[in-house]
Amino acid sequence: MQHPEDNPWKIVSEKEIYTNPWIALTEYQVINPSGNPGIYGKVHFHTVAIGIVPLDEDMNTYLVGQYRFAPDEYSWEIPEGGGLLGIDPLDSAKRELLEETGLKATDWKEVLRMHLSNSVSDELSIVYIARGLAQFEAEPEDTEQLIVKKVPFSEVYDMVCRGEIKDSITVGAVLKVQLMIMEGKL
Repeated sequence: MQHPEDNPWKIVSEKEIYTNPWIALTEYQVINPSGNPGIYGKVHFHTVAIGIVPLDEDMNTYLVGQYRFAPDEYSWEIPEGGGLLGIDPLDSAKRELLEETGLKATDWKEVLRMHLSNSVSDELSIVYIARGLAQFEAEPEDTEQLIVKKVPFSEVYDMVCRGEIKDSITVGAVLKVQLMIMEGKL
């Protein structure tokens, strides 16, 4: 008998449907776990999703506001972006924090890894807490129109609880940091 953690899917064939510098879409002909033929599509990410919760000495954090194309709505989020595979994710986090907020940090701690939509993609997210903050000039990408605001972390937690923040990386990061605060680990 097959162990429940072994892969029950059998790939019959695969075909790349689309690719660009960020993602690739592959269509698979499969035999599913019940033994029947089927089709499965997978979005492969060429990057790892990076999120940063910058915290100052007064427990303020920074949110980045921008209009998101895919959901077609404005979103408040922690600083986040993509890091190339094969590059140290911490280096990508430092770059993203500076690009989006103009902040540099002296103390970094990885606090969370999660898959963002594991039913259709292999996208991995890594979240860091950044402390020891110093302000420099932001360097946003030309595709970004960002608004950055400094907010008490407790207010951001309340925004998540009220459903005002829907970005999955931000929700996961804020809940993890709040748990760390409640457990005295921060």
